[in-house]
Amino acid sequence: MIDNEPVRVRFAPSPSGDLHVGNIRTALYDWAFARHTGGVFVLRIEDTDQSRVTDEYVSSALGTLRWLGLDWDEGPEAGGGYGPYQQSQRLGIYADWAAKFLASGHAYYCYCTPEELSLRREAARAAGGPSGYDGHCRELTPEQVSVYQAAGRKPVLRLRMPAGSTTFTDLVRGEVTFDHAFVPDFVLQRADGSPLYTLAVAVDDVLMKITHVVRGEDLLSSTPRQLAVYRAMGVAEADFPLFAHLPYVLGQDGQKLGKRNGVASVNWYREEGFLPEAMCNYLALLGWSPGENRESFTLAEMAAEFDLARVNKNAAQFDLRKLEAMNGDKIRALDPADFAARIMPFLQRADLVTDPPAAAQAQLVAAAAPLIQTRISRLTEAASLLGFLLVSEDDFAVDADEAASSLTAESGRALKAAEAALANLEPWTAGAIEAALRHALLDELGLKPRPAFAPVRVAVTGRRISPPLYESIELLGRERALGRLAHAVGLAAAAASSCGG
Repeated sequence: MIDNEPVRVRFAPSPSGDLHVGNIRTALYDWAFARHTGGVFVLRIEDTDQSRVTDEYVSSALGTLRWLGLDWDEGPEAGGGYGPYQQSQRLGIYADWAAKFLASGHAYYCYCTPEELSLRREAARAAGGPSGYDGHCRELTPEQVSVYQAAGRKPVLRLRMPAGSTTFTDLVRGEVTFDHAFVPDFVLQRADGSPLYTLAVAVDDVLMKITHVVRGEDLLSSTPRQLAVYRAMGVAEADFPLFAHLPYVLGQDGQKLGKRNGVASVNWYREEGFLPEAMCNYLALLGWSPGENRESFTLAEMAAEFDLARVNKNAAQFDLRKLEAMNGDKIRALDPADFAARIMPFLQRADLVTDPPAAAQAQLVAAAAPLIQTRISRLTEAASLLGFLLVSEDDFAVDADEAASSLTAESGRALKAAEAALANLEPWTAGAIEAALRHALLDELGLKPRPAFAPVRVAVTGRRISPPLYESIELLGRERALGRLAHAVGLAAAAASSCGG
């Protein structure tokens, strides 16, 4: 690249499904590098394979990036001076360059069939040599071409790789060399005229004036091919983009992250109640650190500190437990009103709140949210913790297992005493409720806290694990709380009767 040229980086997914953890870690580093340098972050959709990349997946990819806060300066929906930014809309550009390469002698037609290629590869392996394409069609005579054409063969277009090797300096891995014996002439264009990845990506990087290619290590081996296309385009080596290949993201078993050892889809984490702040923070640490053992930072703070020189070349391990712990920290750091807004979609998904929420529902959620904010590590947990407040009395039910263990014959006294203590209580506040229950259950009945309050908690919330008891009873309201206690008294009496008590 030219010195002092403004940084232009691109994130170029081929969304044939949900974006995964590795995709987003790459996008995050690209975004942070652009923001740190005052450069341009380009989003380009590599969708030449229309059978795998659908409009639905493209839309999902854009939505995921927006959710994470990774805004792009150029690309779909943003525009820019180097579009279009979807490769399916640039097919004519690739065809023109393919024709130029053919005319200049940098490329040639190859008529080999897949069966012939396979047989020659096997023979090369048996002989102990490189098993890539052997250049069979490099110097075909006009007569040989005529025979192939008469047989109805449709050729692919290959780029000529020169003898020797390619050496470049990777900004993460240092100097890298590829022997061209292992980088044979490669296909640029299929027999149907459609471009392959290496043609499209290299042409686009040049035409979009990309200065840095920051991407995953799995694409390292394609770099010498891209450099060869740059040369065929007439780009001076001083103007080539610089490359930075990021380390793999692995599961806890040391294998590539996938269904067997973790969940790769970022949308899964979104649906499971992980915050975008936590996802970005955690993924940033998979291969990079701001130094000084800092592990918690915002996107803006990351952008201020990001440096490719700090990217580790070793593979990073994805640990769901660490992400979950970080997510809990980020949840606790939210403003209470923000937290209430964040859990609302999950409450709606559980049919506990209407969409949009009624005023009374929104008010109740806002009041209850602080009670659980310090108790959850995923937003999905809000529904189970607040469900007892939001369901109608007709739909409220005590969990059967919880009833069997807590609403027993022995709990009847405590439940009756709690019901009596709260019947005419004024004021109806958490403090007054606590004082009344402690006096009735601990002082009057002489019960220990656990047998005193566990039945009351199960009676009013349906579970032994709930938000703080006294605040929960306050929010539930006198009528609903007393009704549930009365029902629990009945369950305890039934349990006593079944035991012959």
